[in-house]
Amino acid sequence: MQHLLTPHAASIEPYAWWEGAFSEKELNWLQEQAKNADTQAQIGGAKDEESLRKVRRSNISWLGKTQDTAWIFEKLAHVASSLNAQHFRFDLTGFGEQLQLTNYDGCDSGTYGWHQDYNAKISRKLSLVMQLTDPSEYDGGNLQVMTVGEPMNVRKQRGLIAAFPSYVLHQVTPVTSGSRQSLVSWVSGPAFR
Repeated sequence: MQHLLTPHAASIEPYAWWEGAFSEKELNWLQEQAKNADTQAQIGGAKDEESLRKVRRSNISWLGKTQDTAWIFEKLAHVASSLNAQHFRFDLTGFGEQLQLTNYDGCDSGTYGWHQDYNAKISRKLSLVMQLTDPSEYDGGNLQVMTVGEPMNVRKQRGLIAAFPSYVLHQVTPVTSGSRQSLVSWVSGPAFR
C-alpha cells in the first residue's frame, strides 16, 4: 500500500511511503542483521572522532546483492519503481550501492543529524528508509524530513518504507532508550540537469 504526504502546497517536494512490502519473518531477519552491525558509521568531511560524534552515532553494516539476498533488492526495486512512477518521475537506473543496515543505540544516544544523501561518485536520486524496529521498543529516533522549513516526522511503523529525493535534508533524532534499526537504500540515475 502506498501513500504520499504533500505538505501545505503542491510546489513543496513530497515524501511518500509504502507499507506491507516485507513479511514479519523477513523484517525479523533484516532486524537481526541490523542489530549485529558492528562498524561505526562515518561521514564525509569529519576531521576527527569528536566532530563525527556530534553529527552521527550509529553502527552500520552493508548488504550486497547475492543469490541469498536478491529478494530484498527485488522488493525494494518494486517499491522504488512504483513510488517513482507515481510521485517523483526521476530518471533512475537502479541500485548503485549495497544496502545499509543501521543500528541506533539508546545507550549511545544514537543519531544522525541533518544531512543529504549526496555521493560524489554515484548520482543518488531517491532515498528509501525502512524502519525495522517496532516503535514500542525505543524512544526518540524520529526520522524527520525537512519539507516546508520545519521538520516533519515520518510515522513510526515497523516495515514502513519512506521515500524522498536524496537531496532533501533529513535526520534521525537521538534515540533516548532502546535501539532503532533501519534499512537504507539509494536508487541512482543520470545526474540531474
